[in-house]
Amino acid sequence: MSSSTTTGPRVIGPKDGKAGFLGSIGVRFMIDGPDAGERLSLVEHPMGPRALAAPLHRHLREDEYSFVLEGRIGALLGDEVVYAGPGDLVFKPRNQWHTFWNAGDEPARLLEIISPAGFERFFAELVDLGGVAQADPGDVAALCARYELEMDPDSVPGLVERFGVRFPGDPVV
Repeated sequence: MSSSTTTGPRVIGPKDGKAGFLGSIGVRFMIDGPDAGERLSLVEHPMGPRALAAPLHRHLREDEYSFVLEGRIGALLGDEVVYAGPGDLVFKPRNQWHTFWNAGDEPARLLEIISPAGFERFFAELVDLGGVAQADPGDVAALCARYELEMDPDSVPGLVERFGVRFPGDPVV
């Protein structure tokens, strides 16, 4: 793919874009790498009540910015626990161990800006594998290696207990 590939202006409606389930939270693909010359991608993550998004993990090649649309999101960024509500932006820089979750009893939604683009393809491949709960652990490990993502699956029980969350979560309908 050319790094200069972009698409023209358009409106992406609230039901536009392919949607899937990652095994704990949802994903709706809004802008992928080629749409933005590989500079960024944008996905929406709908999250069921008390859903943990993922085990502790860190990205080696991209930064993530989570803009909360509705609900209350918790995030563990290194050793710091933060909470964010509608209109707040959570910055998760590359090389920092982190995770996030729906910290409320109602569904939550956030926009995830990924820069540079590319990691949205990890989400697409994970959806195709049936989500983290259905995928073979070896396939998930290979996927993480391909996208330079380090993941600590052993962190899940402690996160579930510490923050009162569920993993995997239930799809948001």
